[in-house]
Amino acid sequence: MTADSAKEASDSGAFQRLIAQIGNESARGPAPVHLWNPDYCGEIDMRIAADGTWFYLGTPIGRKPLVKLFASVLRRDPERFVLVTPVERIGIEVDDAPFVAVGMEVEGEEHDQVIAFRTNVDDVVSVDADHPLRFEIEQGTDGLKPYVLVRGGLEALVTRAVFYDLVALGEEHDLADGETHFGVWSAGTFFPMARASDIAAYR
Repeated sequence: MTADSAKEASDSGAFQRLIAQIGNESARGPAPVHLWNPDYCGEIDMRIAADGTWFYLGTPIGRKPLVKLFASVLRRDPERFVLVTPVERIGIEVDDAPFVAVGMEVEGEEHDQVIAFRTNVDDVVSVDADHPLRFEIEQGTDGLKPYVLVRGGLEALVTRAVFYDLVALGEEHDLADGETHFGVWSAGTFFPMARASDIAAYR
């Protein structure tokens, strides 16, 4: 058996063990992975692409229930992203954010409005002080990349189409630093995107 074949067989065993340990994906929410501290068992050939697609051994995982199953035990440790069960912890590769925000709903108006996002694995998160929005400059462009914190250090990248809807909700607000910023309100908190003088480049 070649080294590649041995690695693939090892990954296949880990993949099947994970499924068996997690159990059937039902209507339950994310597992309490923050309470589990099993031994680290190395990496598996699993990757989450920047568009939210999960790959195993280089092949997309096409079954959404299976993707949601793995997402329910995903955790971000200081050094890596891991899939965690009560008995083992396995590292995976994440190209950008592990989730993608693919839908947005808004309730209320002005400063009292609440913005909620739906992710590609059907998490729903309302933007507030505990689930903030943040914005980064995209490398190689002058564009902004918006992220929302879903849970436990796991973020969702807001898709470009949804970002356009988010920008449409934006307004200017003076911050404590004396600068006027363009951003959005949700649950009584203002989330700045950029200085108002610069925002024309992103609109």
